Amino acid sequence: MSTKFNFLTHELEQRQRQQRLRTLQRTDPCGRAVISVAGHAMVNFCANDYLGLAHHPLIAERAVAHIQKYGTGAGASRLICGNLGYFEPVETELARLKGTESALIFNSGFQANVTILPTLADRQSLIFSDRLNHNSLIQGARLARCRVEIFNHNDMDHLAHLLERYSKRDYSRRLIVTESIFSMDGDQAPLDNLVRLAQTHDAILVVDEAHATGVAGPRGMGLACGRGVDVIIGTFSKACGAFGAYVAGSRKLCDYLVNCCPGLIYSTALPPAAVGAIAGALELIPNMEAERRQLRAHADHLRTALQTRGWDCGQSTTQIVPVIVGEASDSLILAKRLAANQIFAQAIRPPTVEEHRARIRLAVSALHERSDVDRVIDTLGYKTSTADHETP
Repeated sequence: MSTKFNFLTHELEQRQRQQRLRTLQRTDPCGRAVISVAGHAMVNFCANDYLGLAHHPLIAERAVAHIQKYGTGAGASRLICGNLGYFEPVETELARLKGTESALIFNSGFQANVTILPTLADRQSLIFSDRLNHNSLIQGARLARCRVEIFNHNDMDHLAHLLERYSKRDYSRRLIVTESIFSMDGDQAPLDNLVRLAQTHDAILVVDEAHATGVAGPRGMGLACGRGVDVIIGTFSKACGAFGAYVAGSRKLCDYLVNCCPGLIYSTALPPAAVGAIAGALELIPNMEAERRQLRAHADHLRTALQTRGWDCGQSTTQIVPVIVGEASDSLILAKRLAANQIFAQAIRPPTVEEHRARIRLAVSALHERSDVDRVIDTLGYKTSTADHETP
């Protein structure tokens, strides 16, 4: 009897024992911020659709118009014959809005991070990476096959120490890599300090704006906008309600990536519908300050109320509000409690977050009503020892 796939069974059984086994659940949109999960309507506090644009009629209209004009697929990579007419105007507009010389569209945020970092770094480079960076940035740094030094989360003294310890003369180039809004914790990187350190030590600063694009910064263009960041990466799949990713920076940077970045060179280009949706989002987002204010108000209300009731929300200051409970079993208990009150919020467990830092990740949307936020607050109530009262 063949044993070649025994490792699959072993890994799945181990995850089951650790209460870390993941499964797929069917979901269907029901309008506003409501989602159907296994046939049950729930208020959705999981989605990264922070501005509610995923079902905006203008974005759907732009996507359909692009299909009617260009078809359903690009047909090839952009360097073959897939650089269809819809790319250049969107990239030009994105660069204008971001205040950079140039911009390039990539197929996804994960693809951008795992392919841009190895393109910027060679084997003789050194990458300084924030301890809580997204997995895509971690994988990108690993694929660079160079030395990687992890600095304590948002700890500028630690980063400065590492920059002084590993000097420029010993490496071909040095990169500092961070998120601007951290995806699991909802706190912000000290970008002004990072820019100063990068300039002082002649390092390349790379900032992932996945969770800031659309919701933060001038006209929703992200926290890195206008701050002197060298390489800005972000996605269109969250607040923009579309799909795809981008890099924004100097013209020479984008020319270099066109020539050297395998993720761009060897991938079929994004289809017309996706880029049409991006175009629609870029039309809307600069004028959505009212929605951004509402989003911040909802998040501030939720965070303050939960902290007052004894819950640990970490250092969150944004639309991402974690409820950190420690063990995986306790996060599953909270997710079950919320689901019983028609609130869909996923338990986030290791290895997505660090050991003993399992949590419920609450993602607030401008589509939520104040009553939706209050329902979450009332359901969680005052913090007690979760495991003493319920079972996962």
